[in-house]
Amino acid sequence: MYMDSITRIGFWGYPDPDIVEKVKKNYPNAEWIDLDIDFYYPKTNILPESYCKIIRNIIDNTMYLKPDLIIAPIGKDKCDSGWFASKILSDMGFNVIQTIFEKLEPKREIVICESSMPLYEKFTTITAGIIDNKIIEEAVNKIKKNEYNKAGLSSFTPGFWGVPPNDLEILRLFPDNTRIYGWTRCVEAGTPADLDLEMYVDENVPTVFYAQAFCAKAQLAKYLADKYNGLYVDIDDYASNSIKAKIEAFLRLR
Repeated sequence: MYMDSITRIGFWGYPDPDIVEKVKKNYPNAEWIDLDIDFYYPKTNILPESYCKIIRNIIDNTMYLKPDLIIAPIGKDKCDSGWFASKILSDMGFNVIQTIFEKLEPKREIVICESSMPLYEKFTTITAGIIDNKIIEEAVNKIKKNEYNKAGLSSFTPGFWGVPPNDLEILRLFPDNTRIYGWTRCVEAGTPADLDLEMYVDENVPTVFYAQAFCAKAQLAKYLADKYNGLYVDIDDYASNSIKAKIEAFLRLR
């Protein structure tokens, strides 16, 4: 495929930054699309209905948008399902570059995850910064200039552990000083495969441990919720009213 013909690049997870920068240099005018996100495009029947919604998003979005190039993390920085998806899409004729980014050092300073920035904005800032690191730098500068306060432990400081949920609206249920733990914290640190950091939780912070239904990370979420007396929730697609009520009750009562 000629350089000029690459106008749309799909990706998921946290691709190797060196490969991202190389691709950005080669195709400076290309549009980057996070295939993890639910854009409400038509569903396909390529994957089972009872499967991780994030991976189904990847397949459905790809089939609808037909990106010219896909950057596909397949190692511990993502999951086996991401690896399988990359093979399926490659087999279907898509141009796929597989990446594995499992470095544990050096880590970036954790600032956004512990700030008073609204939780929804924390997540969207961190994920947008995967492709454009300047977004992370600008947010950190604002926090350090006290446009957002770095949130210390107050009388009530909750936590949210997990990956960016398919239903981002559930993040609006949480107060602004909510701390982020889990894989998303690893993303801010620039080390998405750091399992020790992913399992770190402040035991003094009442935390909701979230997992996407049918995701292997549910194993970690349930174990850590029991260990730290938190609330474990898994959501298949979008949060039901009962799930929202459960989260709200946990936040009020803790």
